[in-house]
Parts: sequence; structure tokens; C-alpha cells
Amino acid sequence: MESIKRIFQAYLDEMTIITILLPLSYRNGQSSSFSLICGAEKSPLNIIDKIPIENYLKYTCRLANETCFGKEYVIADDHGGRTDLQIGAVIRTEAFDNKFYYEGNDLGVTYQRDRSQIKLWAPTATQVKLKLRHPATQYAEIIKMKLGDRGVWCLDINRDLELYQYSFLVQVNKTWREAVDPYAKAVSANGEHGVIVSIEKTGRPKVEVPPMTSPVETIIYEAHIRDFTIHPQSGAKNKGLYLGAGELNTKGVDGESTGLSYVKELGITHLELLPFHDFAGVDEWNPDKEYNWGYNPLHFNAPEGSYSTNPSDPYSRISELKDLIDQIHRIGLRVIMDVVYNHVYIREESSFEKIVPGYYFRHNEIGLPANGTGVGNDIASERKMVRKFIVDSIRYWLKEYHVDGFRFDLMGILDIETMNEVRKVCDSYANGIIILGEGWNLNTPLPFQKKAIIPNQAKLPEIAQFNDQFRDTIKGSTFNILDKGYALGNKQYLEAAFEMITGSIGFRAKGAGIFNEPVQSVNYVECHDNHTLWDKLQSCLPDVDDAVRMRYHRLATGIVLLAQGIPFLHSGQEFFRTKQGDGNSYRSPDTINQLDWNRKSQFKENVDYIKGLIQIRKEYPCFRLRTAAEIRNQVSRLPLPSPILGCSFQQGDSVVIVITNPSLSSHKVSILNGEWSVLADRDTAGIIAKKVFQGGEIQVEPISLNVLVKK
Repeated sequence: MESIKRIFQAYLDEMTIITILLPLSYRNGQSSSFSLICGAEKSPLNIIDKIPIENYLKYTCRLANETCFGKEYVIADDHGGRTDLQIGAVIRTEAFDNKFYYEGNDLGVTYQRDRSQIKLWAPTATQVKLKLRHPATQYAEIIKMKLGDRGVWCLDINRDLELYQYSFLVQVNKTWREAVDPYAKAVSANGEHGVIVSIEKTGRPKVEVPPMTSPVETIIYEAHIRDFTIHPQSGAKNKGLYLGAGELNTKGVDGESTGLSYVKELGITHLELLPFHDFAGVDEWNPDKEYNWGYNPLHFNAPEGSYSTNPSDPYSRISELKDLIDQIHRIGLRVIMDVVYNHVYIREESSFEKIVPGYYFRHNEIGLPANGTGVGNDIASERKMVRKFIVDSIRYWLKEYHVDGFRFDLMGILDIETMNEVRKVCDSYANGIIILGEGWNLNTPLPFQKKAIIPNQAKLPEIAQFNDQFRDTIKGSTFNILDKGYALGNKQYLEAAFEMITGSIGFRAKGAGIFNEPVQSVNYVECHDNHTLWDKLQSCLPDVDDAVRMRYHRLATGIVLLAQGIPFLHSGQEFFRTKQGDGNSYRSPDTINQLDWNRKSQFKENVDYIKGLIQIRKEYPCFRLRTAAEIRNQVSRLPLPSPILGCSFQQGDSVVIVITNPSLSSHKVSILNGEWSVLADRDTAGIIAKKVFQGGEIQVEPISLNVLVKK
């Protein structure tokens, strides 16, 4: 079609509604009729409304029949003015979603040695071409694709395309854009191009680990792949890489375990890794020059290259990530993948926006991109092909990489139906896959009742959520660094702390809890975000010595490990991890973010204490009760003076008591007569009692957590 000088604008905003904007400078914005032209065909439009908007007259016109997507149309008025019909808000209508929803599981490249099939969902495009680059010569070949059903463009190429780089050239609204395949399984360095690979070459049998029988059996340890081994004394050879994180039997300066072997000895069950899908913010050619947590997603189905030994080899990152996951499985641990489906790095430069402009992102009431994420875009997960992309991606990581769970970044941006579909896919793949997310209520244009947020937890019964009320009750407000929580001696939090420790289920008033069941509550006081607990203690307790701070830290972490629900530790929390006061280290250097393995040696006593509490949690089922009913039936609160908290558990023939004292004073507490074993006190913790005494009364030391068992 010849180029048209646009005198006015015309947009397809619904399947049979066209909006036309005539500038007042053009015949005072007045036209009595409009026609839709496609080739030799000409159809009149019915004007149903006309209103002034700033320097335009806005005409709303109705079509007799729907347009045919994939064709180019022209709008003409009665004065002979012409403009091309552009795709407008129609892409955000339910009718568009229903018309173009594609159920197939073959989007992207399906590779065989002698044939590759390429499919791209681009229903608003009028032309699509595949751009291939030869792996040796980089010679570029451009091949037209054909439009099939449901807006899917298809191409079969009958030759071996292994290691060819590829991208799509997509024409929408008469503008050409080049985009990487959203379904790309492999990419070139820095994610500039998709790469066609034989993913089967990297295949390996799944290393089986015993299934988890309940989410409350989980003990999560959050780590960043680079942080984990980049420290000079980490003992790892491949520092900062997938292979380094998977090395076993590494040693620190004290000759004791570091890295993966250390984490196994600590006793956790799941290693949660910050994003390792391909992200922006680190130059893969020079990974030592930049740092990033990884919350800048580029390609959701390809691993990040800066953690590989060779980012220019598309197989390297795939095989090395699989090696890491296999190694974690071989020692009996599981992997939780941190996923960032709530936004993209830069909306305008994303494959989503280039291929189907305006579809994949939410827009507000005046048509501007929503920004509930705070990074300039919100993924519109409620749209059918967006939901499908997320679910397809989850299925791919489960099947191809054998991950054991997912942590959803800013899950509150996503909708409930999408998250429950994710749950179904996980359950269909294997038992015991855990899903957890940040259920914050963010300002995105999705109805409140559809948001995957904590207030809607009843609609997400099998998805756990980070319990920010637990966090702020036990340690004090995350966002007011001077605020002290219950574990830091603030008795104002006493009653709230009891509710948190008993699973946040509304122990005293059924139905008044944050969650319905303990399996929904992820209990934590520290994660990669915000200040570490140690750095908070430095700020809010400036006048006490480190020994006192360490006791507060130990108490807060101990409450996390023995509370009902799912305990979550930040890597290095057990040896007082510090980021030197940096409260947002997402791109700070290694000196701030690295896991300092020398501190593990320096604070070995605290590491052993945390290890002992983990053993206690695993040994005694009363610390991981599976339902709210069990908690109400088996837990009793001891009548103790503020700020002392005590809970009693009936454990078969035994009675288990937990007493916390966050005050600076010791207290005498009356308990039942009989022989009591002390599993944990202020100084030691473990399943082998260090002390045995006759009951009646116990002296509870200042700033202490105590676990007692009576047969």
C-alpha cells in the first residue's frame, strides 16, 4: 500500500468501533461521513457520537462487520482526506482476547536437525519476517512468515538451523520493529538475539529427592548466585558462577565447609536463588564491572549469561545451570526459582511491546501505562495470552530444569486466576512443588478482588505469601529503621507476636487471622530487600554493645525457625550478615553484597545455635503443624507476665514448652513438676539436651529463647 499522509488519526478501539480524531485545523474538524477501504472494497461507517477534545473533534464510528486482522485498512472522509487505520485499544478488549487466544504449546522454535518450525503470536501485525544469522558468517537471511489461525505466524525451514541467531521483524501500524522471540530458550551474549539450539543435547534425567509432604516441612535459604561464592575466601574455584555455586567440599580459612556443603550441613531444605532468567544490568562480557540482583527481566525462558563460563556459547549457560540444580538435588536439597513476571526491564524495548504493542501491559483509565511496580510497567496477567505465557514459562522451567518451587516477585501485580493456574501446572508436574510470593497490594488497575494479595489469601489457599506483619512485629518496621519489634524488647508487640508465632491464623479469634492456614505464611525478618537485621540493630540500638545485639538477632531468627508456618532465612543471616548499612543493594558492588565467609568462622557459635534450632524444628512435629485446627488443638499459651511469651505443645507422650524473653531482665517462670530436658536456652540449641532439671520453676535469662521437653 502506498504511503499516506496522515491528515487525521483513526484507531480500532473495539472489534466494531473506530475512533477518529479530526484536528480543528482541518476543515474545523467537520466531516459528515467516513469510509473503511481495503483494496477495492469500500464500506461506510456509522457515526454514533461526536465530541470536542482539546484541538480535535472525536468521532466514534461503528463498523457493520469486524475488520480482518492482518490486513491494512484506510479511513477516508467525505473531503477526500485519508489515513491508515491503526490498532488501538481493541487489543485490551475481552472480544480480542477470545478471538485470538491460541491454545497450542508450540510457540517459539521447535527444533529438529533437519527441520525447524517457528511460530509467533502477533495478531495485530500486517507482516512478519524471520531474520536468521548464520552462526559462522553472521550472514543475515530474511524470510517471510505466513499468518495462520488465531494470529499465529508460521514458518517451516527444512534444514539444520542449530546455533543460528534469529529475531522477528514485525510490522504493526505501518511501523517495523525487530524483536527477540519471547519464547526463546537460548540467547546470545547480553540477550541481543535468540539462538536456535537442540535443548535435548542438554537433557539429563531428573535427580530425585524425597517429596515434601507439606509446605511447613520447608526451611528456605535465600541466596544470590554471585554473592554465594564471589568472596575471596569462599573456597570456590568458579567464583560468582553457576559452577561455583554447585561446587562441593569447599573450605573457608578455618578449614570448615563453605558454599553448598555448608548449606547442607546447616539443615535447610530449599535453596531459593534470586533471578537467574536472563536479565539486564550486567554486561555479560564484563560481569565483574557491574552487579545486579536480577529483577530486570529480559528473556523469561533463557538463563542469565553472566553466571556462565562462556556467555557467547548459548549452551554454556543452559548446561551449567542444569549442573547446579542437579548438584543441589544430589545432596538432598531443593531449588526455588525467583521469577519476575510482574514487569519487564524497559517496556518500549521489550519483545512483548514490539510484537503486540499495548497488549501485554496494563493501562490506566486515560490510556497511559500503569506503574504499580514502580518500574514503569505492569504485566497484564489477566489477559489470556499473557496468562498463557506465564503458565507456559513455569511449565518449561519445571520440565526442562527440574526446579522445585517458585518465588513470585511482586505477586500482587498478578491476578488470582493466573496464580491458581500456575498452581495447577505445578501440581500436574510433581507433588510438593512450593509456590510463594510477595502479596503486596500495589496500585495497578486490576480490581481488588482479582489481585493475588494477602487480603485475598482465601482465594489462593495453596500459595504461600511473605508475611510482612510477622516481619515487622518481630523485628520492627522495615521502613522505619529505628522501630523496634517484639524480639528487640518492645512489649507493645506482645499480643501480635503471639499471633505471629502461632501461624498468623487468628489463634484467639478464628477468622481474624492474616491467613486461614499456616502453610500460607512465610515467616521472615530478613531477605535480600532492605537492611539486614544486623544493620537495623546497629541503627536502632546504637548505645549497646555487639554482644547484646547478637542476642536480639539470635532471638528474632529463633522465632522465625520455631513459629508455625514456613521459615525463611536470608543467606548469612545466621552469621549476622551486614551490607554496611546499605538498605537497597540491588546494584551495589561485591564488597557490599558478597556473602562474607570469614564471618561464618568469626560467629561459629551463632551458626551452631541456628543449626541446632533447625534440628529441633525437624525433630519435633509440634513446630510444623499443618493446619489451623491442629494449632488450635495442640498449642496452649502459658500465663506469663509481659513481655514473656510461652507456648506449650502436647507432642505424643511429651510436653514441649517454648519461652521467649526479649527483656533485659531475667524472670522466674513456674512450670509443671517432672524431669525437663533443655534443648535450647540463651547459649545453646540442639536435639541433644545439654541440661536436665526437675520442674516447678525455671530462671529465664534475658534476651533468650528456651525450648524444654518433658517426657
